[in-house]
Amino acid sequence: MLGIIGKKLGMTQIFTDQGQIPVTVVEAQPNPVTKVLEPSVMGYSAVELGYGSQRLARASKKGEHAPRGRRANGAEVGHAKKAGLDYVPNVLRSFRLDDYPTGKGKKSETPELKIGDTVNVGIFAVGEEVKVTGTSKGRGFQGVVKRYGIGGGPNTHGNTKHRRPGSVGPGTDPSRVIKGKKMPGHHGATRHTAKNLRVEKVDVERHLIYLRGAVAGPKNGLVLVRKQA
Repeated sequence: MLGIIGKKLGMTQIFTDQGQIPVTVVEAQPNPVTKVLEPSVMGYSAVELGYGSQRLARASKKGEHAPRGRRANGAEVGHAKKAGLDYVPNVLRSFRLDDYPTGKGKKSETPELKIGDTVNVGIFAVGEEVKVTGTSKGRGFQGVVKRYGIGGGPNTHGNTKHRRPGSVGPGTDPSRVIKGKKMPGHHGATRHTAKNLRVEKVDVERHLIYLRGAVAGPKNGLVLVRKQA
């Protein structure tokens, strides 16, 4: 589904005829089309969009240390030049086009995009529903109470195992720990997609999209906003 790459700025509120509405603000600068994927090759039509920019490695003289930090490699530089860009995008993501939504009773029409075009927030309209993909906040190693919301044990009558998971595998049957048992472990930092988020406002001049509700990820986190059939 056609969409755009942006970053989550945070949450705020707006006031409409329906009252006070909590919204997530996403900033999405115009995304250049860096590649067009043909159906004959991929089995479906899609475009690759770029976002942000990377630093380039500069020619260092003999004896000098290489510049610190990650720099764009030769393959990334060549890919950007082939797309006609004078900079190297920091993020590349592909979006399918063959499932582009249309109104009821209308024939589906794939939008025509070519290398050199740009996609901005103007592709979205107030009132339509979108799906947003982001990476949730990483919370490290956590127990079952925080990780899964398990209630834990009683806090009185001499109990000392308030937040422990309890029995994880009976000894008689099945005499083992079942696969997928909810156990302590790494919590967060996973890909999450929120669906049916309503577009409340679109600011094309400032490249902002206001989405009703919450979106996974921290402030300045990368998000993908896609149209929804």
